Amino acid sequence: MAVIFRYIATLGFIGYIPFAPGTFASLFAFIVYILAKPSAHLLMVSLLFIIPVGVIASHFTEKLLKEKDSRHIVIDEFCGYLLSVLFIPFTFIHALSAFLLFRIFDILKPFPIRKIESALPGGSGIMADDIAAAVYTNMVLQIWECVR
Repeated sequence: MAVIFRYIATLGFIGYIPFAPGTFASLFAFIVYILAKPSAHLLMVSLLFIIPVGVIASHFTEKLLKEKDSRHIVIDEFCGYLLSVLFIPFTFIHALSAFLLFRIFDILKPFPIRKIESALPGGSGIMADDIAAAVYTNMVLQIWECVR
């Protein structure tokens, strides 16, 4: 079971890319989103499944790797990107903007994202900061849509 959790948490080989594995995981989610063109309903149902699985897989993988929030764990970036585009119009520009904004928020961790990450243990903390970055991204894109 540990092998399956590690495979999920690292998205296979993506978590082992030697540089910027989180960005590559987000890029993978971007490609999946562009190719699959999921409806908001399918995306929401998928996230309701992927997020708890990501929490569990991250929790066990963190223990297996013996590293707090290991850079190899990238399921959080995958989920975060998909949450970023939830209820956003499906266009390439929106998808690309979500990718760029999500990476900025995930890397910079503006208040209170950094606090969320450190306040929650294990898989919950690993996933929560990316979920918060995704919420920030989604809010910016929703506002952008309103003022257009």
